[in-house]
Order: sequence, then C-alpha cells, then structure tokens
Amino acid sequence: MDGSNLERCPLPQPLPPAGGEPASFRGDDYPPPRTHPLPQAGGDRGEGPRHFRENRPTRRARELRLNPTDAERRLWRALSRRQVAGVRFNRQVPVGPYIADFAARSEKLIVEVDGGQHDERAAYDEARTHYLETQGWRVIRFWNNDVLGNLEGVVLTIERSLAAPPSPRSPPACGRGSARSSRDPD
Repeated sequence: MDGSNLERCPLPQPLPPAGGEPASFRGDDYPPPRTHPLPQAGGDRGEGPRHFRENRPTRRARELRLNPTDAERRLWRALSRRQVAGVRFNRQVPVGPYIADFAARSEKLIVEVDGGQHDERAAYDEARTHYLETQGWRVIRFWNNDVLGNLEGVVLTIERSLAAPPSPRSPPACGRGSARSSRDPD
C-alpha cells in the first residue's frame, strides 16, 4: 500500500467555547498564558519582598567578583581549578556580614589580599578576623605587592597553611560541648 492512496483523517479541532462559536487560531484569541500560582517574592504567604536577603552581602560579592583588583586576579589564576593542594577555592565568598576574598570551604581557610586602604583600617580588619575565627575559619592575609611581586611565595604559604592542621578551638561555654553535663553529680 503506497502512501498516496491513504485517506487522511482530519486533524482534531478544538471544542467551541460555551457560546457555540468556533475558536479561531489567531494569536490574539488565545487566553493569556498561565502565571505561576505562587507570588514571585515573599513565599507562599504573599508577604512581599524577602527582607532578610537584602541584608546579605551576596550582591556586593557579585560586584567584587566582576571587578577584581590586579592582585586578586593574579592570585585567582593560581588558586582556581584546584591547583593548590587539590583544594577548591571560591572568590568573594559571603561569610556572615563580611566578604572573604578567597575561601576554601572544605578547609575553613580564608585568604585575604589587602591593599593600602587596609593599613588605615587595622581595627576593622582585626575585628573582622576575630569574627571569622570565632566562626571556625583560619585567616591568612597578604599585601597586594606581595601577590604581585612574589606570587610563588604566597602560593607556598597557602599550601603550608592547608597542610597544617587547624588549631583546636576552645569548647563552647554551654551546650553540647560544655565541660559539665547534666549527668554530672553536684
């Protein structure tokens, strides 16, 4: 049986609307596309924008990733693609209210590259480092001119930091790690 003798069945036609008029196939006669049933922001309660996200530094971190300094760009070429001790580093990583220049999350190591402005902001940097260390991170810092002039030495220092075990943290004052448990007699 050849295809030319086959009787073609008519294609199914859409059902006419309730008014009885046939539906046309012009684009303006189609119903508007369905939107997603949930609101775009605010979850399923319709609360509006999620304010807790506005305070997170992710937008600023993205801007910093797009506009690195020369020293950051050069160090990133050395740290990216697991080139240092097989450890993955990320750039401009939000950690609490701060943004770390480079972070190895698996090793809890932060690498900071400081320019001249950090010389004037020593107290801020000290408080920042203290916060990061209380969160379990190790922080090492390099000056821009060290990265630009001695990249091999900087990478070697990072490798040594990765090889060294992290220093033990003091136990928390209360909770599961406290020295005294509820089962200890008075």
